[in-house]
Amino acid sequence: MNNPGSCKKLRPSGGYRNLRSFLATTVIYDATVSFCERFINKRSRLVDQMVQAARSGRQNIAEGSRAAATSSQTELRLVNVARASLDELLLDFEDFLRQRGMRQWTKDDPEAIAVRGVGARLHHDSTDWADPTDLEAYSEWLQNTDPAVVANALICLIHQANYLLDQQIRALEQSFIHEGGYSEQLAAARLKKRTSDHRSYRSDPTDKNRTLPPCPKCGKPMVLRTAKQGYNAGAQFLGCSGYPECKSTLPVDRSG
Repeated sequence: MNNPGSCKKLRPSGGYRNLRSFLATTVIYDATVSFCERFINKRSRLVDQMVQAARSGRQNIAEGSRAAATSSQTELRLVNVARASLDELLLDFEDFLRQRGMRQWTKDDPEAIAVRGVGARLHHDSTDWADPTDLEAYSEWLQNTDPAVVANALICLIHQANYLLDQQIRALEQSFIHEGGYSEQLAAARLKKRTSDHRSYRSDPTDKNRTLPPCPKCGKPMVLRTAKQGYNAGAQFLGCSGYPECKSTLPVDRSG
């Protein structure tokens, strides 16, 4: 008997701790918790809303990655939830600045450029991030005593994380289109296994090793089929490739 633990998964899962999107949202989550503790009244409902949005952005990336082995649709849905959660958090920080008359940085402000540059400073391509797992890399802004600086820095980080998630979502969508979801891959694997179990039955008339006989009625190649209903459901038989014009069949044991 095969060891179940040795079976290879159809689709990879896990590995989320190395995803750039997960690393980025970890920084955002930790910094949001710190921001709320320092600058927002603990009795305000906004604290729970912001912390939960930041947590959702991170946790759904992890859950999506773990779900990848069994459902690509679930993975895609959870990553989209993470993206939506970060959008919600982005609005909260923008509201914080606007409602207090604080200036929001533009993307061309030196401060915004500096924050964006932290993640890319070790790479030639600005779309590549260094692993932002340590808040110390952003301490100049995230530990600042001015809440406007901290909020603006977090807005920059959320935009970067959203960019990464948009790339991740596009890749997942293309993978689903070209490779199918889990059920489609499972069906393909089942068909491949069934074909390998019956290599002696070949329906290609150009194959020199073909062992299937021609149709006794019309002479067209016979093909291996499986009964879908009735008393013999699940059983295999040879059917004429000219079906439905020709309904001739043969039992498998007469194929040799």
